[in-house]
Amino acid sequence: VQLQASGGGLVQPGGSLRLSCAASGFTLDDYAMAWFRQAPGKEREEVLCVSSNDMYHGDFEKSRFLISTDNAKNTVYLQLNRLTVEDTAVYYCAAGSGKCVDYPEGAGMPYWGEGTLVTVSS
Repeated sequence: VQLQASGGGLVQPGGSLRLSCAASGFTLDDYAMAWFRQAPGKEREEVLCVSSNDMYHGDFEKSRFLISTDNAKNTVYLQLNRLTVEDTAVYYCAAGSGKCVDYPEGAGMPYWGEGTLVTVSS
């Protein structure tokens, strides 16, 4: 199992980014896929999780962050909208077999990708 996250970068406040997480070694249909982030000096937090017939939103304004999947490409996306400086963080994707409800707040997800840095600054 491998996860490859990409799409981070520097963006101005109010801007948008789309992060991608390409998965290999398994099919998305059977796995919960989640995005986490860790800001400087803060603990890691779960942003969003998606699995078959199941979705979890962390403590975020739902309309700003959107998760989606492309099963044909075995890729999960995280759309970040109306970004603020507080969204600056390393964003990670993770996976685990089953559904999001099997991983409360993302605890126990066994597979992780390298992070991609999102910097929101003017």
